[in-house]
Parts: sequence; C-alpha cells; structure tokens
Amino acid sequence: MTDPLFHMISDGPRPVAPFSHATEANGWVFVTGQMPTFPDAPDAPLPEGIEAQTVRVMENLKIVLGGIDMGLEHVMMARCYITDFYRDYAQFNETYQSFFPKDRRPARTTIGVTGLALHALVEIDFICKRPE
Repeated sequence: MTDPLFHMISDGPRPVAPFSHATEANGWVFVTGQMPTFPDAPDAPLPEGIEAQTVRVMENLKIVLGGIDMGLEHVMMARCYITDFYRDYAQFNETYQSFFPKDRRPARTTIGVTGLALHALVEIDFICKRPE
C-alpha cells in the first residue's frame, strides 16, 4: 500500500469542519462532501433552492477534482444527502444527472437527512479511481 495523500486545494471551497478536501491511496480518491458555498465568497448566503445548490455543490466537487488533476469521469461512487427528500428528490435528480453522460453515471446512494452544515439542502461526496 502506498502512503496516503491528504489534499487541500488552495482555491477550493473553504472547509466547514476540520478535514482535507480529498484523501488518496493506491489510486483511490475519497472526496469530502461539498457544501453549496462559493469558494471566492465563502460567507455569502447559500444559493436558493435545490437546483442552484446542487449545481454549486457539483461545481465545488469539480474544483476539488481539478486541483488533483482529475474530473467527473473518474467518479465511481457518489453519496448524496438531501434535507427535504420528498420535496427535492426529483429536481435533485434532474440537476445531478446533467453533469454525467448517460452511459457514464457513477454508482450512487441518496439519503434523506435531518440537517446539514450551514443549513444546506444538499451535500455530495465522491469515491474516485485515478487511471493507472
């Protein structure tokens, strides 16, 4: 096993807790769940609604992946957390799926939760595989 790497992306979203943006070992990359914050204005209000927050979360994930020379094509698994599952699930799916080609969608679990940091509506984390 190779020594693990702990990645902090200099222009990435400001962490809301003590964690790395991503960790990596043996070609596997675990990307911390991202919030719908703005990297260039981390104290700004969150975007309104599930669609806008999902877009912002996905853009933040792309920033983190880009910071370690990876992209959405490397995502093997996504874990998604939504605070109002029944209200927002359909719109979340519409927005989320627009980021992946139909024939390259990662495995996914989506869970309804009672709350997220910053009172966000959505958080997503990734498990990725670096090409060999």
